[in-house]
Amino acid sequence: MRELASGNQAIARGAWEAGVVLATAYPGTPSTEILEEIVKYPEIDASWSPNEKVALEVGMGGAFAGARVLVAMKHVGVNVAADPLMTLSYTGLKGGLVLISADDPGMHSSQNEQDNRYYARFAKIPMLEPSDSEEARQFVKLAFEISERFDTPVMLRCTTRVNHGKSIINLEERVMPECPIAFERNQQKYVMIPAYARKRHEVVESRYQDLALYSEECSLNRLEPGSDELGIITSGASYHYAREAAPEATFLKLGFSYPLPESLIRDFFSRVKKVAVVEELEPFLEEQLLQMGLSLTPKPVAFRLGEYDPDRVRELLGRPVAEVVGAVATPGRPPVMCAGCPHRPVFTVLKKMKMIVTGDIGCYTLGTLPPLSALDTCVCMGAGIGHAFGMTRVLPEEQRRKVVAVIGDSTFIHSGITPLIDMVYNKGCSTVIILDNRTTAMTGRQEHPGTGRTLKGDPAKQLDLFKLCQSVGVEDVRMVDPYDLAAVQEAITHAVESDQPSVIITNRPCVLIRSNRTEALWIDEEKCRSCGLCAKTGCPAILDREGKFMIDSSKCWACGLCRQVCPFEAISEREN
Repeated sequence: MRELASGNQAIARGAWEAGVVLATAYPGTPSTEILEEIVKYPEIDASWSPNEKVALEVGMGGAFAGARVLVAMKHVGVNVAADPLMTLSYTGLKGGLVLISADDPGMHSSQNEQDNRYYARFAKIPMLEPSDSEEARQFVKLAFEISERFDTPVMLRCTTRVNHGKSIINLEERVMPECPIAFERNQQKYVMIPAYARKRHEVVESRYQDLALYSEECSLNRLEPGSDELGIITSGASYHYAREAAPEATFLKLGFSYPLPESLIRDFFSRVKKVAVVEELEPFLEEQLLQMGLSLTPKPVAFRLGEYDPDRVRELLGRPVAEVVGAVATPGRPPVMCAGCPHRPVFTVLKKMKMIVTGDIGCYTLGTLPPLSALDTCVCMGAGIGHAFGMTRVLPEEQRRKVVAVIGDSTFIHSGITPLIDMVYNKGCSTVIILDNRTTAMTGRQEHPGTGRTLKGDPAKQLDLFKLCQSVGVEDVRMVDPYDLAAVQEAITHAVESDQPSVIITNRPCVLIRSNRTEALWIDEEKCRSCGLCAKTGCPAILDREGKFMIDSSKCWACGLCRQVCPFEAISEREN
């Protein structure tokens, strides 16, 4: 059977066919849909992790126990997972583990366009590069075979065009591996104290030599005969661009692109008069060919930037680019926050107050663009809190009082907790605004530990951000309705004037979330003892009527915080 599928759908299908039983990830474009597709296969236990490091570590545990595991993330996510990845190369596994790195040439939705092929070289692990959906399906299956044969994690690197582009794939049956799922104690393999790690490093070097020999015979590397005037070495999506730009050339397509098949490459050079390397971003292949002493003209720096297409490849090869007659350039439209987005009023107030705003990765990153123009820094997940803390330690008093960090709920859970702890521990006085819209919004509204739902949609223990902030030592924590501009401004004014750490949590969900809630919270007057703890959370839905507390249903969105703090169980649910 055959069907039209995106690369992400094909990866999910390949994982299912390969007998994967565990899949973990943190959502990030262009990789997000991989787990959203995998969860449709009931035989696979799929879950979102708080961040990519945790996702890989959970995957490692499953593979140590003998299961086949797929771990997916975007390219910058591998930076977060690099710590366990480098040592995983030493330990090896029992079951197969495939790490999907979804790179983003052109930075369609990323803060950089790093080339993650270097991670495979850095860790000395094999890397596969599919060029379309069918190859993505096939390569995932072969990657597990390679992982188990050579006792190594395997990186499968795809790019936005492969992840989101669609092509025909073949559908095959699920085949479970013969390896039993059971943990076998082996301290010298899995416990990386220095004495054992030194021996495992020898294994890594020996394995690399075996992988280099395997790459010579691997079916993923293939020679496609053509004219002997020009030979093109390429991999991934660049293969299709080069095929269109120079269809007459002889091609060496590298699907197994690290370690390189040196003998196969030297033989290829002997067949053609001139060789060009077509690869997006860094000269990963080119550098290694030059190190081999092969004659090659390095590509200009301009071709290290951005995503390729057939015309750019024609330029790279020195060929004319055909003009499109009658082409009209479409006007650009910069991304903006959605109409009604609860982040908009917060940035409106921050701009009005002329604050220095340190930001993070998420929908609120759009606060940097006109008309808001209110974001001053954005580097990586969780960095905004650290930036704010660093600024307040060095800036003069008049500017120090103007520094505010903004971070989303999913990003706070991902990487914001530790810098908040750092700020409290080192006696900082920065202000942090957690823009809690109850979802991982930028990547398509995925669940996370703060939503109370798993990837599968099952109810889960909901992380209480209010209590979490208090538990790490922040005494000044308040909740505010972002649509109440006066309340937002008052909360920010109070926080920046304080000499202790302050956290403000907004409490309106993303406007694109489809609410299935049929319950509303209310206060049972017979059980209520007017202690006021519910009001002290700062929730704008709690009304204090001369010591008698009520819930304004128009402002309540059933976050449950008031119910959690009530010692008398006076708050419950009822039908709207």
